[in-house]
Amino acid sequence: MSIVNFTSENKLLFSISMSILFWLLFMALAGMRRMALPASGLDLNNIFILAGQSNMAGRGGVVDNNWDGIVPTQCEPNPSVFRLNARLSWVEAAEPLHADIDVNKTCGIGPGMAFANEVKSKDSSAGVVGLVPCAVGGTTITEWMKGSHLYEQMVSRARSSLKEGGTIRAILWFQGESDTVNRSDAEAYKGRMETLIADWRADLNSPMLQVIQVALASGMGPFVGIVREAQLGIELPKVKCVDAMGLPLQADGLHLTTAAQVSLGQLLAAAFLNDDTPPTLSTSNARKRCYPFF
Repeated sequence: MSIVNFTSENKLLFSISMSILFWLLFMALAGMRRMALPASGLDLNNIFILAGQSNMAGRGGVVDNNWDGIVPTQCEPNPSVFRLNARLSWVEAAEPLHADIDVNKTCGIGPGMAFANEVKSKDSSAGVVGLVPCAVGGTTITEWMKGSHLYEQMVSRARSSLKEGGTIRAILWFQGESDTVNRSDAEAYKGRMETLIADWRADLNSPMLQVIQVALASGMGPFVGIVREAQLGIELPKVKCVDAMGLPLQADGLHLTTAAQVSLGQLLAAAFLNDDTPPTLSTSNARKRCYPFF
Protein backbone atom coordinates (compact mmCIF):
# COMPACT_ATOMS: atom_id res chain seq x y z
CA MET A 1 0.00 0.00 0.00
CA SER A 2 1.42 3.36 -1.01
CA ILE A 3 1.19 6.38 1.24
CA VAL A 4 0.60 9.80 -0.29
CA ASN A 5 2.71 12.45 1.30
CA PHE A 6 0.87 15.78 1.17
CA THR A 7 3.33 18.57 0.85
CA SER A 8 2.29 22.16 1.53
CA GLU A 9 2.03 22.64 -2.24
CA ASN A 10 -0.25 19.62 -2.59
CA LYS A 11 -2.40 20.86 0.28
CA LEU A 12 -2.76 24.22 -1.40
CA LEU A 13 -3.73 22.64 -4.71
CA PHE A 14 -6.21 20.36 -2.92
CA SER A 15 -7.75 23.33 -1.11
CA ILE A 16 -8.09 25.31 -4.33
CA SER A 17 -9.62 22.31 -6.14
CA MET A 18 -12.19 21.79 -3.39
CA SER A 19 -13.07 25.50 -3.38
CA ILE A 20 -13.65 25.40 -7.13
CA LEU A 21 -15.74 22.24 -6.77
CA PHE A 22 -17.97 23.78 -4.10
CA TRP A 23 -18.34 26.98 -6.16
CA LEU A 24 -19.37 25.00 -9.25
CA LEU A 25 -21.87 23.02 -7.17
CA PHE A 26 -23.31 26.22 -5.71
CA MET A 27 -23.67 27.80 -9.15
CA ALA A 28 -25.30 24.66 -10.53
CA LEU A 29 -27.85 24.60 -7.72
CA ALA A 30 -28.53 28.33 -8.14
CA GLY A 31 -29.00 27.82 -11.86
CA MET A 32 -31.41 24.96 -11.27
CA ARG A 33 -33.42 27.20 -8.95
CA ARG A 34 -33.57 29.93 -11.56
CA MET A 35 -34.42 27.47 -14.37
CA ALA A 36 -37.48 25.98 -12.73
CA LEU A 37 -39.29 26.47 -9.45
CA PRO A 38 -42.13 24.29 -8.18
CA ALA A 39 -45.33 26.33 -8.46
CA SER A 40 -46.77 24.32 -5.58
CA GLY A 41 -44.34 26.09 -3.28
CA LEU A 42 -45.51 29.56 -4.29
CA ASP A 43 -48.42 31.56 -2.92
CA LEU A 44 -49.57 32.87 -6.28
CA ASN A 45 -52.36 35.21 -5.27
CA ASN A 46 -50.91 38.20 -7.10
CA ILE A 47 -50.64 37.24 -10.77
CA PHE A 48 -50.43 39.92 -13.44
CA ILE A 49 -50.71 39.45 -17.20
CA LEU A 50 -48.41 41.68 -19.30
CA ALA A 51 -49.80 42.08 -22.81
CA GLY A 52 -49.65 44.38 -25.82
CA GLN A 53 -46.85 45.26 -28.20
CA SER A 54 -43.24 46.42 -28.09
CA ASN A 55 -43.40 49.02 -25.33
CA MET A 56 -44.89 46.39 -23.01
CA ALA A 57 -42.45 43.73 -24.21
CA GLY A 58 -39.69 46.23 -23.43
CA ARG A 59 -37.33 48.14 -25.68
CA GLY A 60 -35.67 50.23 -22.99
CA GLY A 61 -31.93 50.28 -23.64
CA VAL A 62 -32.27 48.68 -27.09
CA VAL A 63 -30.43 50.50 -29.87
CA ASP A 64 -29.83 49.04 -33.33
CA ASN A 65 -31.24 45.71 -32.14
CA ASN A 66 -28.77 45.50 -29.27
CA TRP A 67 -29.71 45.75 -25.61
CA ASP A 68 -27.19 47.61 -23.46
CA GLY A 69 -27.75 45.20 -20.57
CA ILE A 70 -28.25 48.00 -18.03
CA VAL A 71 -30.80 47.06 -15.35
CA PRO A 72 -31.93 49.93 -13.09
CA THR A 73 -32.22 49.31 -9.36
CA GLN A 74 -36.03 49.45 -9.65
CA CYS A 75 -35.94 46.52 -12.10
CA GLU A 76 -33.51 44.23 -10.33
CA PRO A 77 -34.59 40.67 -9.47
CA ASN A 78 -36.55 40.14 -6.28
CA PRO A 79 -36.64 36.72 -4.58
CA SER A 80 -40.43 36.90 -4.38
CA VAL A 81 -41.12 38.06 -7.95
CA PHE A 82 -41.50 35.30 -10.52
CA ARG A 83 -42.42 35.05 -14.17
CA LEU A 84 -44.06 32.33 -16.23
CA ASN A 85 -41.53 31.42 -18.90
CA ALA A 86 -42.22 30.16 -22.41
CA ARG A 87 -42.22 26.58 -21.13
CA LEU A 88 -44.95 27.44 -18.62
CA SER A 89 -42.68 27.10 -15.61
CA TRP A 90 -42.39 29.65 -12.83
CA VAL A 91 -38.86 31.04 -12.61
CA GLU A 92 -37.32 33.93 -10.73
CA ALA A 93 -38.09 37.06 -12.77
CA ALA A 94 -35.24 38.95 -14.40
CA GLU A 95 -34.94 41.41 -17.26
CA PRO A 96 -35.66 41.16 -20.11
CA LEU A 97 -38.98 39.62 -19.05
CA HIS A 98 -40.12 38.97 -22.63
CA ALA A 99 -36.87 37.56 -24.02
CA ASP A 100 -38.40 34.11 -24.63
CA ILE A 101 -41.83 35.42 -25.65
CA ASP A 102 -41.20 38.25 -28.13
CA VAL A 103 -38.57 36.09 -29.77
CA ASN A 104 -38.34 37.80 -33.15
CA LYS A 105 -37.23 41.11 -31.64
CA THR A 106 -34.56 42.26 -29.20
CA CYS A 107 -36.11 42.85 -25.81
CA GLY A 108 -34.83 45.20 -23.15
CA ILE A 109 -36.37 46.93 -20.15
CA GLY A 110 -40.16 47.05 -19.94
CA PRO A 111 -42.51 48.19 -17.16
CA GLY A 112 -43.12 44.77 -15.59
CA MET A 113 -40.28 44.48 -13.08
CA ALA A 114 -40.57 48.11 -11.97
CA PHE A 115 -44.31 47.50 -11.49
CA ALA A 116 -43.80 44.36 -9.41
CA ASN A 117 -41.07 45.87 -7.23
CA GLU A 118 -43.12 49.01 -6.66
CA VAL A 119 -46.20 46.99 -5.65
CA LYS A 120 -44.11 45.05 -3.16
CA SER A 121 -42.44 48.17 -1.76
CA LYS A 122 -45.76 49.96 -1.25
CA ASP A 123 -47.84 46.99 -0.04
CA SER A 124 -46.24 44.91 2.70
CA SER A 125 -48.94 42.26 2.31
CA ALA A 126 -48.31 41.73 -1.41
CA GLY A 127 -46.39 38.50 -0.89
CA VAL A 128 -45.27 36.65 -4.01
CA VAL A 129 -45.88 38.39 -7.34
CA GLY A 130 -46.23 36.35 -10.53
CA LEU A 131 -45.76 38.03 -13.91
CA VAL A 132 -47.04 36.41 -17.11
CA PRO A 133 -45.36 38.03 -20.15
CA CYS A 134 -47.46 37.83 -23.35
CA ALA A 135 -46.59 40.98 -25.34
CA VAL A 136 -45.35 40.82 -28.94
CA GLY A 137 -43.92 43.82 -30.78
CA GLY A 138 -45.47 45.35 -33.90
CA THR A 139 -48.94 43.86 -33.38
CA THR A 140 -52.30 45.51 -34.07
CA ILE A 141 -55.33 45.08 -31.86
CA THR A 142 -57.00 42.91 -34.51
CA GLU A 143 -54.15 40.44 -34.06
CA TRP A 144 -55.19 40.19 -30.40
CA MET A 145 -58.91 39.64 -30.92
CA LYS A 146 -60.56 36.40 -29.83
CA GLY A 147 -59.73 33.51 -32.14
CA SER A 148 -56.31 34.85 -33.07
CA HIS A 149 -53.05 33.12 -32.19
CA LEU A 150 -52.02 35.90 -29.80
CA TYR A 151 -55.36 35.87 -28.00
CA GLU A 152 -55.40 32.11 -27.56
CA GLN A 153 -51.76 32.08 -26.46
CA MET A 154 -52.41 34.77 -23.88
CA VAL A 155 -55.50 33.04 -22.47
CA SER A 156 -53.66 29.71 -22.43
CA ARG A 157 -50.72 31.21 -20.54
CA ALA A 158 -53.08 32.95 -18.13
CA ARG A 159 -54.86 29.66 -17.40
CA SER A 160 -51.53 27.87 -16.98
CA SER A 161 -50.53 30.43 -14.37
CA LEU A 162 -53.51 29.26 -12.29
CA LYS A 163 -52.80 25.52 -12.43
CA GLU A 164 -51.59 25.43 -8.84
CA GLY A 165 -54.24 27.89 -7.66
CA GLY A 166 -53.85 31.62 -7.24
CA THR A 167 -55.54 34.74 -8.54
CA ILE A 168 -55.04 36.95 -11.57
CA ARG A 169 -55.26 40.45 -10.13
CA ALA A 170 -55.04 42.47 -13.34
CA ILE A 171 -54.13 42.58 -17.01
CA LEU A 172 -51.61 45.31 -17.81
CA TRP A 173 -52.14 46.36 -21.44
CA PHE A 174 -49.90 48.64 -23.51
CA GLN A 175 -50.78 48.49 -27.19
CA GLY A 176 -52.06 50.70 -29.99
CA GLU A 177 -49.02 52.20 -31.70
CA SER A 178 -49.62 49.95 -34.71
CA ASP A 179 -53.25 51.10 -34.92
CA THR A 180 -52.27 54.72 -35.55
CA VAL A 181 -51.30 54.07 -39.20
CA ASN A 182 -54.80 53.85 -40.72
CA ARG A 183 -57.69 56.10 -39.74
CA SER A 184 -60.16 53.21 -39.96
CA ASP A 185 -58.18 51.17 -37.43
CA ALA A 186 -57.80 54.16 -35.12
CA GLU A 187 -61.52 54.91 -35.22
CA ALA A 188 -62.38 51.25 -34.57
CA TYR A 189 -60.00 50.97 -31.63
CA LYS A 190 -62.44 51.77 -28.83
CA GLY A 191 -65.00 49.17 -29.88
CA ARG A 192 -62.36 46.55 -30.42
CA MET A 193 -60.78 47.20 -27.04
CA GLU A 194 -64.11 46.96 -25.24
CA THR A 195 -64.84 43.67 -27.01
CA LEU A 196 -61.39 42.36 -26.11
CA ILE A 197 -61.87 43.17 -22.43
CA ALA A 198 -65.26 41.42 -22.40
CA ASP A 199 -63.76 38.33 -24.04
CA TRP A 200 -60.84 38.21 -21.58
CA ARG A 201 -63.21 38.38 -18.65
CA ALA A 202 -65.50 35.70 -20.08
CA ASP A 203 -62.75 33.26 -21.01
CA LEU A 204 -60.89 33.70 -17.73
CA ASN A 205 -64.13 33.41 -15.73
CA SER A 206 -63.51 36.73 -14.05
CA PRO A 207 -66.29 39.21 -14.91
CA MET A 208 -64.70 41.99 -12.85
CA LEU A 209 -61.08 41.32 -13.78
CA GLN A 210 -59.18 44.58 -13.55
CA VAL A 211 -57.60 45.94 -16.72
CA ILE A 212 -55.04 48.72 -16.57
CA GLN A 213 -54.32 50.10 -20.01
CA VAL A 214 -51.71 52.62 -21.07
CA ALA A 215 -52.67 55.63 -23.16
CA LEU A 216 -50.14 56.01 -25.96
CA ALA A 217 -47.03 58.14 -25.78
CA SER A 218 -46.21 57.59 -29.47
CA GLY A 219 -47.37 55.85 -32.62
CA MET A 220 -46.29 54.43 -35.94
CA GLY A 221 -48.67 56.67 -37.86
CA PRO A 222 -50.45 60.03 -37.79
CA PHE A 223 -53.58 58.98 -35.84
CA VAL A 224 -52.14 58.80 -32.33
CA GLY A 225 -54.71 61.31 -31.09
CA ILE A 226 -57.65 59.20 -32.24
CA VAL A 227 -56.34 56.07 -30.52
CA ARG A 228 -55.60 58.01 -27.34
CA GLU A 229 -59.12 59.43 -27.40
CA ALA A 230 -60.44 55.88 -27.63
CA GLN A 231 -58.29 54.70 -24.75
CA LEU A 232 -59.29 57.61 -22.56
CA GLY A 233 -62.96 57.15 -23.41
CA ILE A 234 -63.49 53.54 -22.37
CA GLU A 235 -66.32 53.41 -19.81
CA LEU A 236 -66.15 49.88 -18.47
CA PRO A 237 -66.01 49.08 -14.74
CA LYS A 238 -62.64 48.10 -13.28
CA VAL A 239 -60.79 49.55 -16.27
CA LYS A 240 -58.11 52.09 -15.42
CA CYS A 241 -55.78 54.12 -17.56
CA VAL A 242 -52.18 55.24 -17.14
CA ASP A 243 -51.14 58.07 -19.47
CA ALA A 244 -47.67 57.60 -20.95
CA MET A 245 -47.74 60.88 -22.88
CA GLY A 246 -44.76 62.96 -21.84
CA LEU A 247 -42.54 60.06 -20.88
CA PRO A 248 -39.17 60.33 -22.67
CA LEU A 249 -38.75 58.40 -25.90
CA GLN A 250 -35.68 56.89 -27.45
CA ALA A 251 -34.13 58.30 -30.63
CA ASP A 252 -36.56 56.29 -32.77
CA GLY A 253 -39.43 58.42 -31.42
CA LEU A 254 -41.50 55.31 -30.78
CA HIS A 255 -40.13 53.36 -27.84
CA LEU A 256 -39.83 54.44 -24.22
CA THR A 257 -36.40 54.85 -22.70
CA THR A 258 -35.27 52.71 -19.78
CA ALA A 259 -35.99 55.56 -17.34
CA ALA A 260 -39.43 56.03 -18.89
CA GLN A 261 -40.22 52.33 -18.47
CA VAL A 262 -39.33 52.58 -14.78
CA SER A 263 -41.69 55.55 -14.40
CA LEU A 264 -44.42 53.71 -16.29
CA GLY A 265 -44.09 50.65 -14.09
CA GLN A 266 -44.44 52.81 -11.00
CA LEU A 267 -47.50 54.54 -12.46
CA LEU A 268 -49.08 51.18 -13.23
CA ALA A 269 -48.43 50.13 -9.64
CA ALA A 270 -50.04 53.32 -8.34
CA ALA A 271 -53.11 52.66 -10.49
CA PHE A 272 -53.35 49.08 -9.23
CA LEU A 273 -52.91 49.98 -5.56
CA ASN A 274 -55.36 52.88 -5.73
CA ASP A 275 -58.46 50.69 -5.82
CA ASP A 276 -61.12 53.39 -5.78
CA THR A 277 -62.48 53.04 -9.29
CA PRO A 278 -66.23 53.84 -9.41
CA PRO A 279 -68.55 51.06 -10.68
CA THR A 280 -69.08 52.98 -13.93
CA LEU A 281 -67.29 55.91 -15.50
CA SER A 282 -68.49 58.67 -17.75
CA THR A 283 -66.08 59.89 -20.41
CA SER A 284 -65.20 62.94 -18.35
CA ASN A 285 -64.64 60.82 -15.25
CA ALA A 286 -62.57 58.36 -17.27
CA ARG A 287 -60.22 61.19 -18.15
CA LYS A 288 -59.91 62.06 -14.46
CA ARG A 289 -59.14 58.40 -13.67
CA CYS A 290 -56.22 58.37 -16.10
CA TYR A 291 -52.96 58.43 -14.13
CA PRO A 292 -50.71 61.01 -15.83
CA PHE A 293 -46.96 61.28 -15.95
CA PHE A 294 -45.71 64.28 -14.05
